[in-house]
Amino acid sequence: MADQTYLSWPFFEQRHRSYAADLEAWCRTHADALHAEGSDVDADCRHLVRLLGQADFLRATVPSNHGGLNSPVDVRTLCLSRQILAYHSGLADFVFAMQGLGTGAISLFGSKAIKQAYLPKVAAGEMIAGFALSEKEAGSDVAAMTTSARRVEGGWIIDGEKTWISNGTIADLLTVFARSGEAPGARGISAFAFPTATKGFSITERIDVIAPHPLATIRFDECFVPDDHLLGEAGQGFKVAMATLDMLRSTVGAAALGFARRATDEALGRATSRELFGAPLSDLQLTQAALADMALGNDSSALLIYRAAWAKDQGQPRITREAAMAKLHATDTAQLTIDKAVQLFGGAGVVRGNMVERLYREIRALRIYEGASEVQKVVIARAAIAEAQGRKA
Repeated sequence: MADQTYLSWPFFEQRHRSYAADLEAWCRTHADALHAEGSDVDADCRHLVRLLGQADFLRATVPSNHGGLNSPVDVRTLCLSRQILAYHSGLADFVFAMQGLGTGAISLFGSKAIKQAYLPKVAAGEMIAGFALSEKEAGSDVAAMTTSARRVEGGWIIDGEKTWISNGTIADLLTVFARSGEAPGARGISAFAFPTATKGFSITERIDVIAPHPLATIRFDECFVPDDHLLGEAGQGFKVAMATLDMLRSTVGAAALGFARRATDEALGRATSRELFGAPLSDLQLTQAALADMALGNDSSALLIYRAAWAKDQGQPRITREAAMAKLHATDTAQLTIDKAVQLFGGAGVVRGNMVERLYREIRALRIYEGASEVQKVVIARAAIAEAQGRKA
């Protein structure tokens, strides 16, 4: 079991400790399902969504007045969930995270009727959610978006294509961002709750990546969305997207931390059981240095992650700087930690199916999605510059 001492930190309340213990126990009970790496990733994801929904853990992803666990959604609980699930299964973490990301904008900006129509089903695992922002030429540069939304009587018509869409092959509900034209650039984008059963929606390409996930390119051909499915106000889609990512970005760091903690435990097991030159591998000072780096990285990441989550849960309106630091440090550090673990395993570490090999594939995407590491550095630098200018003023 991974180190649990961080739960005694003042960031957490007893309800968080109880939740973490329940989820940890559930993961151990469902180890076979969590560790399976079948040939049908879509079926595996649907199965995991059902299991997590039946166990009530998906309730953490939506507000309590619409079938959830806390109101507003508690970011510390989301981070704990992702850290624990990622420790046991990258795919389980993925399906949990997408239920939150796919409906985060609905929880924050949806009408009461839209929330009630969709959020209870997401919390129960009866509906699978996704987040459709990226396009081929509009990833980090959201303002380059070309998918369009035009007003018609009673609603909107959406046309265009999105790519790199997680859950794109299995989602029942997407949060879709499209250019509605109220202003140039990022100020002319709107957000919509979009049921994928809508006429004109299609999956045009399945995208295979190093750690299998239901990733796809999707298309909208004259897709009608009713007026009440607009999230927030027309032209405020960029604000909706950034507020959603601001709330959830630190949870990406938590998933990375879960991977890193698992890699550390695997490395410790290897180092203390493997003999080299007549002594345990752990007796070598170079091994001890690697293990020290892992432990230091894990605690440093955890402090940044749970500082950001705590600040959000205490009512801080924006945690852009704190979340960027948490994601950047945790994902980059986890990459280094897992690489060290693979090195300690030697040839066995690159054999497909070995846990550290699986972690090596799982971690890479986290340094790209929901804001690449380079983007996080820009965010942090701009915040630091703004703060310095404010002190001078």
